[in-house]
Amino acid sequence: MKRSILFGVVASAAIGLNLGACSDDDVSTGIANEISSSSEDAANEMPAGTSVLIPEDTISNVSADTALTVPADSSTVPVDTSAMEPADTTIVPTDTTIVPTDSAAVPTDSMTIAPADTAKISYVLKPYDGPLANPHKGFTVPVGGTWTFVPEFKHGPYGELNNRAWDLITYGSGYFQWDSLNPGEGVYNWAPVEKILEACQKNGLTYALRVLPYTPSFIKGNDTPEEKYDWTPKWVYEKGAKKITAKTLKEGYDATVPVWDDSIYLQAAKDFGTALAEKYDGDPRLEYIDIRSFGEWGEWHASHLVGSEMPSAEIEKDMLKHYASVFKKTLIVLPSNGSGDVYTYALGLGIAKRDDGFIGTPGRADSLVRCYKAGLPTIAENLGGYQTMLTYNDVIPGGYLKWTPQRWVDAITTAHLTYYVLDQDSDDGYYFYKDNKALADSMTHVIGYNFTIAKAELLTVTEATVTTNKLNIAVKNSGVAPCFFDVYLVAEFVDGEGTSLAQIGKTVHIPKKTFKDGMTQEFSFTHEVPARQTNVAALPGVTIALSIYESEEAYKKGENPTVRFDNEGLQENRKLYLKP
Repeated sequence: MKRSILFGVVASAAIGLNLGACSDDDVSTGIANEISSSSEDAANEMPAGTSVLIPEDTISNVSADTALTVPADSSTVPVDTSAMEPADTTIVPTDTTIVPTDSAAVPTDSMTIAPADTAKISYVLKPYDGPLANPHKGFTVPVGGTWTFVPEFKHGPYGELNNRAWDLITYGSGYFQWDSLNPGEGVYNWAPVEKILEACQKNGLTYALRVLPYTPSFIKGNDTPEEKYDWTPKWVYEKGAKKITAKTLKEGYDATVPVWDDSIYLQAAKDFGTALAEKYDGDPRLEYIDIRSFGEWGEWHASHLVGSEMPSAEIEKDMLKHYASVFKKTLIVLPSNGSGDVYTYALGLGIAKRDDGFIGTPGRADSLVRCYKAGLPTIAENLGGYQTMLTYNDVIPGGYLKWTPQRWVDAITTAHLTYYVLDQDSDDGYYFYKDNKALADSMTHVIGYNFTIAKAELLTVTEATVTTNKLNIAVKNSGVAPCFFDVYLVAEFVDGEGTSLAQIGKTVHIPKKTFKDGMTQEFSFTHEVPARQTNVAALPGVTIALSIYESEEAYKKGENPTVRFDNEGLQENRKLYLKP
């Protein structure tokens, strides 16, 4: 019997980096005038002291270590070489000595294998420099209609005054009038919603929806037509729902207001919620939906209307229970002034919380901590538009706190915000970003989740029958909130053109809510190459690409990833290339 032996060879090729005008169907235009009111349940004072401007748990860069490690003592194998016939693919290193011995020391029915050789590549990891907008988190601005995306809107993404504030925006937000979407009993007009959803999707955004039953913003006198401000459908009143005449708090104007606990009104509001869920629950174009069934701007309060009263807590809870029963997929949100037991009840149903009094009213950031601790996203707006809040005089009570950079950072970090309105004025964030560009860019790396590669190394182990490439990485969520959606982590070998040559190991599924803020997780990906086959890891120009997808199917279909890592080396297709 002929006997042969394969000698271990160090695969020493380093992996390189190759980087190679407004229409008639616009949404109602009142959004710029919407004024968020103070919540009656947020009387707590701000905590003493001030937060640092940027959180201190910054990931340190991992030093480059590109040396290939070779065992210092390459063992030799005693064999009888008299009958050896070298295989065509066997490579013998020039510094390897073959020592002939008594052939009896080597069994004739087995293969003798040299010790495995190991090479290690460590990767240089630096933070990404610039705004880092990622899905299902971050900043929004009012998107009042499809006109937002035409060049004639000078502050829009295609307008002449776009100063790149839109680079920070991940979703649009806005409202619709209930009566415009539900003009008759059992009759629904979704066309206006569809137009804005399609426009946002075309421009890479999702949309947060509010449907309002009422707004006092447009009450300008005793003779203001009811349909200007009472957006409860007329058919609800025709069916017998009651309404009263109240007075606006400051001016004393007459205002017609629904009776919020009227049984006919309540049933109509529930029926609309059911229809909304049947149409849009699980629609990926929607980021979240506010439950706006009661009060001024649907914020669950009547503080600007003397004579109007909110329904009881039990009625409010019943409305929340109904929405939770019909929305199984899309995130639903309790508006600003849902408070006390109602707030607690909402959290128990998996309903998130928003607050619209940020910075201007003390304690509002603290009020959202309960939602964060319940494992749900927190959502916020400032009390007023940015330029308006700069005029505040810091007098409490009787006034509101002025906007400052430190208070803005405190709001994001204290409340562990996932979503925040960048600005609610009609300029779509232009002046805010003009004054605070560097700060705003930096906070895109802080708000919500933020995935940073803290360590990465590739181990290549060469044995007689197989070469094993093992990629080990450590990923930190350096943001202030968990990742509230499932993600799928993929590692690949790619060539200089970005073409995938091989997936490294299997796709890693990270379930929603499990990757919490401040947490570091380690992952390993293993790629085996049988003997006599080419190890793509050692080919010239090959590098490693890391990607985060929202579904494994998206990766299998060859789609680009949707989530970006917070590391230097990001490509236009949102993949991260590792550099030795």
